[in-house]
Amino acid sequence: MRIGALEARRWAGLVFAAGPGEGIGLRLVFTTPSGERRELEDWYWMVSRVGPHAPDGSYARMEFDLAAEPSPDSRPGEGTLILEWARREDAVALRAVARAPGRVELVGDNPWGWKTTWEEASDGWRAAPGGVEIAAAFAPRAGDRAATLVVWESSGTPSRSGAVLARAKRVLQELDPWIDDARRAWDRRRPRSSGAAEGLVEAVTDHLMWTILLQPETGRLYAPAGRRWIFPKSDDASAKGDGTAEGAGVKQGAAGPDDWTVFGWDSFFNALALATASGRLAWEVLLAGLESRYPNGNVPNWRTRRGGTPDRSQPPIGSYAALKLHLLCPDVDALAAAWPGLRAWNDWWLADKGGRPRREGLTPGLLAWGSDAALVPERERLPKWEVGADGHQRAAWESGQDDLPLWEEAEWDPEREVLAMSAVDLCSYRALDLECLARIARILGHGGEADRLEAERRRLIETMNRVLWSETAGLYLDELPAGHSPRVAASNFLPLIAGVPSARRARRMVGVLRDPARFGGEWGLPTISRDDPAFDDQQYWRGSIWPPMNYLVLQGLRRYGFDELASELAWKGALMFLADLRRTGFCRENFDARSGRGRGHRFQSWGPLFALGAIEEFVDASPWRGLRIGARLPAIVACGEAAVDGAVQARVEGLRVAGEARTVEMSR
Repeated sequence: MRIGALEARRWAGLVFAAGPGEGIGLRLVFTTPSGERRELEDWYWMVSRVGPHAPDGSYARMEFDLAAEPSPDSRPGEGTLILEWARREDAVALRAVARAPGRVELVGDNPWGWKTTWEEASDGWRAAPGGVEIAAAFAPRAGDRAATLVVWESSGTPSRSGAVLARAKRVLQELDPWIDDARRAWDRRRPRSSGAAEGLVEAVTDHLMWTILLQPETGRLYAPAGRRWIFPKSDDASAKGDGTAEGAGVKQGAAGPDDWTVFGWDSFFNALALATASGRLAWEVLLAGLESRYPNGNVPNWRTRRGGTPDRSQPPIGSYAALKLHLLCPDVDALAAAWPGLRAWNDWWLADKGGRPRREGLTPGLLAWGSDAALVPERERLPKWEVGADGHQRAAWESGQDDLPLWEEAEWDPEREVLAMSAVDLCSYRALDLECLARIARILGHGGEADRLEAERRRLIETMNRVLWSETAGLYLDELPAGHSPRVAASNFLPLIAGVPSARRARRMVGVLRDPARFGGEWGLPTISRDDPAFDDQQYWRGSIWPPMNYLVLQGLRRYGFDELASELAWKGALMFLADLRRTGFCRENFDARSGRGRGHRFQSWGPLFALGAIEEFVDASPWRGLRIGARLPAIVACGEAAVDGAVQARVEGLRVAGEARTVEMSR
């Protein structure tokens, strides 16, 4: 039985999934003294604190501000409604207590339009999804409190439903001590960090666990970009991701009745962050991302049950995530399950298209972002903001850096359906993908395949060094028909994670990264250079600080041994993230590079990457440096021995929480 807040609009509720397409739900409704109802997506705007969530479901807590207006302008402050639930093997106790005037009630329903419904009786509710007998018994009703105990028997039959309900009623009197004991037990055993690092590990575990959703028709768990990123949106959803568009569709319903949305590179970042909480769940999320691929191997920008982007992909970081995850949480079976999808995705980028490789750049052997026009879905299968988008825009979306100013320098090539350029970032992703696939191939015993992948990588790196390196700029620059691009982004440092530059060139690149007039600064790494004319826009990828790019560049610095700078960047990002989290309760999509304040979606699944980067300063396993324990703490961190011990313990505990046995494989 999969149980949790597994439907996008159901942060204040539970799904009981008895199997693919089979289950039932409960959700919370609050009615104000003036008669206004708060339910479903309203709760998203009222969250005041994302509380703890044990990976095994033994305890979970969420706090809401009942005075907050459910809109994008809301700024929840107090936790005036506390929702908690706790699970045992075959039962769940749920309790909601309001500390403000109004009425709290639990409503039984069938999420995603599932066929099973609750049968109400005088002493409780009964249901039988997929032949599993479920019964709900309720605590004495009160206007400011709603509580229920739900039990089930997988071997039950409809004739035994009365017995199941009787058992629920017997256990009901234990509900309050059960939840209280579960809270104390998780608080004792949960991984945590202290000192200046206080809240880092908790932020990763809590926010990622509360993001996990269900694909109802398969029963698979996955991690979306966030609970507001389920397509298709309502007709009001005219834009995406800029902080105001997050509110599109409020009161209209954020998703269709049976939809889910898996995003390309988000899934793989989410898997790495989830390894701090549960290796099993991390692998499940990574495999869900790969299962979104089309038959031709394309892991799309996004995909739902009803639609997606067969015309384009997103940055191919899946093999890096799979290899790193295997080093942290070894699972040869899961790695073998990932291999066919990773291999097919790698082939997709250079598959034949009109006699040339699909995403070939200006120079043969290099790559460019693109979109296959013949594969663009019909308009009724697209969210409104994608309808009518041209090839240039779809190619920019493929890059993951949707409105990056660098793409303005490249014309659209309508014949080849790519941007007329050779893109440093895509070439770097490709080199990294080839390297990690080769290592995975050797782990799985595919020696010949590993040799071929390594040879292709060597050819790509040689071409990148010959064509894209600028000695004048001290960076790899995009190739345009007229020469090197004049504009620079954080993604121009991605050759570091791919192992492309020599040691001398890497030092030149780091000099640019340190320059306070370019990329250095009080906070993290901005998406574009501070002297770029678009920097003050601070709109999406036009100057803001983004978790994924900071995380990838951080890995590159560590690969080349720039440990002091890597530590400084990791802690700048972590402290910026924690300060905003403590101030607002939000886990933001991106940050203003001038103020360090969070922007964009308030609960974005990859927000905790800033925390993960600092956690890895204490304990990490990377493909290039193996197991590393200990940290070089920069001056910006006033952090004592207790904080170091706490963070190390947190990472180690994170490798075995929920009773999972883990080892860390040494690798060079």
